Amino acid sequence: MDIDPTQPWGLAIDYAGRATLTEGGHTIHVNVSDTSLSSVIGPDSISGTYSPVNVTAQFTEAGEGGAVLRGTGRITIMPVGADPVVPDRTAVQRAVAAALTDFATNAATYVALCAQWQQDDGNSDGDGTTPDPGTPTEADGGTSTGTDADPAMV
Repeated sequence: MDIDPTQPWGLAIDYAGRATLTEGGHTIHVNVSDTSLSSVIGPDSISGTYSPVNVTAQFTEAGEGGAVLRGTGRITIMPVGADPVVPDRTAVQRAVAAALTDFATNAATYVALCAQWQQDDGNSDGDGTTPDPGTPTEADGGTSTGTDADPAMV
């Protein structure tokens, strides 16, 4: 990600602290916001310090069948002393890097999950790669033969 040296946060953000990056054909949504509950930006009345600022980034990629993988990253910038947070031009870049790392982790987890998933061949003869619909299975993954049924239920 290229940092724009003319912008305080390294990229142009709108009045609500949002920005959208498009790089390498992918879109990344960024949000810069303080963590206070007040609509007025000022020091906390009890501690006398300003609120930290969160910089978040979200990367998504859509696939077939409505599948969407996401990666999110968040960087928190703490105020120094009694001063408000000063914009950090590298914060967005670090949040985007965290989002891409999270996306890669989620993609690897999804691939591992898909590798464990076995498709049913659709036949009701019990010869599919997984038990056919309606065939009860035991906790250990074996197919129930019905011989271990509760006699009271028969």
